[in-house]
Amino acid sequence: MRQSFIQRYLANNHFIAYTAVLIFCFTAFIISIGKGSVELPFSTVIHIVLQEGLHIPLNAVLDPMHVNIVMEIRLPRTLLAMMVGACLAVAGAAFQGFLKNPLADPYTLGVSSGAAVGAVVVLFFGISLPIIGQFTLPFVSIISGFLTLFLVIGFARIVQRSMSAETIILAGIIFSSFLGAFISLMISLTGDELRQIINWLMGSVAMRGWPYVYMIVPCFLIGFIMLFFNRHELNALAFGEETARQLGVNLKVRKLTILLGATIVTGGAVAVSGTIGFVGLVIPHLTRLLWGSDHKHLIPLSMFVGAGFLALTDLTARTVLAPTELPIGVITAIIGGPVFALILLKQRKIGR
Repeated sequence: MRQSFIQRYLANNHFIAYTAVLIFCFTAFIISIGKGSVELPFSTVIHIVLQEGLHIPLNAVLDPMHVNIVMEIRLPRTLLAMMVGACLAVAGAAFQGFLKNPLADPYTLGVSSGAAVGAVVVLFFGISLPIIGQFTLPFVSIISGFLTLFLVIGFARIVQRSMSAETIILAGIIFSSFLGAFISLMISLTGDELRQIINWLMGSVAMRGWPYVYMIVPCFLIGFIMLFFNRHELNALAFGEETARQLGVNLKVRKLTILLGATIVTGGAVAVSGTIGFVGLVIPHLTRLLWGSDHKHLIPLSMFVGAGFLALTDLTARTVLAPTELPIGVITAIIGGPVFALILLKQRKIGR
């Protein structure tokens, strides 16, 4: 009773929710930039970000070495980690709402694996498409992720005409395993590209720099806007397709838009950071437990929580065994695996 009262209270007090996630996100941002082999006071980090990053004249005397560390190394890395976390969390919230299942996310639906195949092909063959140039990697990732999603849905329809959420998730896991084997085959054929591809596949935002931040921003903005503008449709789909149709939802158009938006943010994240699992599964699920399932708030709240979570995860990855740096995907798997198991156990108890 106490827990349900707390959940109802939090779900009806969105000012508290947004205040909490913004404080969490800002704290993660400052800590991630300040901590490392060279410790920087939080006041120094704030001064550098405001004065050098945002060009606000504070007239603060700053050490050029500290400015270089923040502006060229830690700030772009932290921003990239936060953007990737936000993308995966928003995609997970959309997929879970779309399928009405907390086990759905870009990883389990095969979208991440599909996007990874596209990115590995670009890295393997050194492809650069005309006109789009440096955006070849996210573009191909998004297209391959979208094609994989349609193959998953098509296969699920063949297996079961009603396409239950469980069938779609199982189909996603099958395709994810198959595509993982295809990626392994390509790795076995690589030479000098081997280390680059393996490091990328394990998930990391190290040594990326500002170009990768610029690369993911348009993917995030386009995908987030598409999903947020369909927040009411996601709420309607939670009551079933027939109810959504009676409420006037154009199911074909809206479902395609939601899938495309979720795939765009997933493809952008995979293109710049590699495959990072469980963020899209855990973050939206925990956010929903705390603040309810209204996508009007669930999508932006998941975005901020995912951003702060992956910033702290990246900080852990580069400091826990310093100077050795762990891939982010290892940390998220260590955290996400047990949470995934708990969700499964909870669903099994509910189903009894």
